[in-house]
Amino acid sequence: MSDWDTVTVLKKRAPKASTMKSEQAVNAARRSGVQVDTQMKYGAGSNKQHVATKNTAKLDRETEELKHETISLDLGKLIQQGRQSKGMSQKELATKINEKPQIITDYEAGRGIPNNIIIGKIERALGIKLRGKDRGKPLQTPGEKK
Repeated sequence: MSDWDTVTVLKKRAPKASTMKSEQAVNAARRSGVQVDTQMKYGAGSNKQHVATKNTAKLDRETEELKHETISLDLGKLIQQGRQSKGMSQKELATKINEKPQIITDYEAGRGIPNNIIIGKIERALGIKLRGKDRGKPLQTPGEKK
């Protein structure tokens, strides 16, 4: 017998973990009588961040009416008048403050959820005060004195 006729198997590869977890492999193990332990993980495979925002927590604590606080209509009118006096469209204002046009639409219609960061951006873009006692008056820059 020569060396050409002999076959030497060095090592057989173990199956991958993904093939061991496949439905076919699990069913084959069940048929052969092997004990199979399966468990479902909560939220497995989803790429969601479980962060409760301030508004969500506030809505959870709400007992009577389950609605968020919205922008007042007079604030929406101020935003609309300021935007029109500058000759801007809703889309142009949204682009200027780096927000979606839908946010400007919601704020002007009185449906938006108040966010001081967004209101501050709108104030600076339009040059009018939207918060405090002198709403609607021109915004003073930090260098100006009264």
